[in-house]
Amino acid sequence: MSPTAAPDETPGRVPEAGLRADAERNRDRILAAARRLYAGEGLNVSMAAVAREAGVGKATLSRRFPTREDLINAVFADRMDAYASAVTEALAEPDPWRGFTRYIHAVCAMQAADRGFADVLTMTFPTAEALEARRAEAYNGFLEVIARAQRSGHLRGDFTSQDLVILLMANAGVINAAGDAAPDTWQRLVGHMLRSYATPGTEVPPLPDAPAPTALYRAMVNLTRPRPCIP
Repeated sequence: MSPTAAPDETPGRVPEAGLRADAERNRDRILAAARRLYAGEGLNVSMAAVAREAGVGKATLSRRFPTREDLINAVFADRMDAYASAVTEALAEPDPWRGFTRYIHAVCAMQAADRGFADVLTMTFPTAEALEARRAEAYNGFLEVIARAQRSGHLRGDFTSQDLVILLMANAGVINAAGDAAPDTWQRLVGHMLRSYATPGTEVPPLPDAPAPTALYRAMVNLTRPRPCIP
């Protein structure tokens, strides 16, 4: 008589622990693939492209991340943590104006480092609750950053939180337009904007150099070439 098989040793059956390990590996591969694609192309990437990049089937991707918002929430969780932490660091800065300028530069640098994150900061994802909670936390902290800088007399009294949203939209546009041809162009934009936010006589950070004309020309040429959605 043949011995009785243990529950996890049924012929043709993968042990439960093996299933969990496979599922975790697939999740990690999907997140890594999505990060690569989003960082280089922005959020204009289909779920099918993410599955293909990860080397998994669409069904596997759907099991791990049923919606695009679920995937975006998981991919950018750590970046949203850094976004919220930037506010904490700004509030800890003894000089309120310096805290404000460093925060602005830090957030715009996060956008420049990851085109997907540049998109995330200028869009909303109502069903991505964790991501939106961190965004709300950062927003409320930024209100205090503004108030401190205005009380110090260095930030214009008519600056509002909406002005940050406008800056992030403009910065995302510059990052996408300049691309790899003139990747530091955003710093020039931020330098000019900080000058516009400061009250007369306030010391402002040095203005970064303008991009070379040839670099901007290459960027303009690239803009004439449509960027297709990755199917």
